[in-house]
Amino acid sequence: MENKPISGKTKICGVIGDPIEHTMSPAIHNAAFNKLGLDYVYLPFQVKKEELGRAIEGMRGLNIKGLSVTIPHKVAVIILLDELDHNAERIGAINTITNDNGVLKGYNTDAGGFRQALLEKGVTPEGKNIVILGAGGVSRTISFTLAEEGARLVILNRLLELDWAKELASRLSLIFNREFPALELVEGNLAKAIERADILVNATSVGMSPNVNETLVPARLLKPGLVVFDVVYNPIKTMLLKEAEAAGAEIISGVDMLVWQGALAFKMWTGVEAPLELMREELIKRLQNNEK
Repeated sequence: MENKPISGKTKICGVIGDPIEHTMSPAIHNAAFNKLGLDYVYLPFQVKKEELGRAIEGMRGLNIKGLSVTIPHKVAVIILLDELDHNAERIGAINTITNDNGVLKGYNTDAGGFRQALLEKGVTPEGKNIVILGAGGVSRTISFTLAEEGARLVILNRLLELDWAKELASRLSLIFNREFPALELVEGNLAKAIERADILVNATSVGMSPNVNETLVPARLLKPGLVVFDVVYNPIKTMLLKEAEAAGAEIISGVDMLVWQGALAFKMWTGVEAPLELMREELIKRLQNNEK
């Protein structure tokens, strides 16, 4: 299908972040708009921290229908919005904004995207022992999602940012009224945690292109029956996932989370179910071209 020409009726969506050159979101959203014949276009906007307020006012002023929000704005943008979805409010970070006649509402589709990526592989978190590596924004979203599903979590983070993990664990304990250990990310703690774990989640950027040979988990600690989820989507299969697969573990790529969170945002903006498989194919095609 040919791209629809942009006109005065075309609705605008986009992504704000800094940096923004690496984003795959325009490719997958525009492919989806085109496939369904929707008169929408999705654009990347580089927005510096100090320009965030003006960018959000611009969303109102230009009647931009929806925005994705990426690093470093997922927390800072909250005070600039009119409303927050309950889930986003509890997590304390958003990645999607809708514009309903000038009323801006924030959502966290990363949470739903992570949950759907697990369910798609037949993995349910309830009652499972889960190890989460990292305590940044993505970890925060995933930790709240899993805690709500009734999982038992251990959060591991490097010593330099161990306070982040302890603060996150403390907030989870307060909300869900049970203990969530936060420990230093060293091999001893990792080995003990993985020994008891059903699911391991890398919620850090370690292993992301161009540092494709990096991993936080020694291969000898990986085991059959473990589910290993890496939020990194570039490369499609990180070193962690390659070594987990070789050890007989089930693997889930960050590609699935990215596509699902995008599909959830797509429906919020358009009211139409997203063509999920097309979006996945487009993302994989772009990533494979990058790997050549």
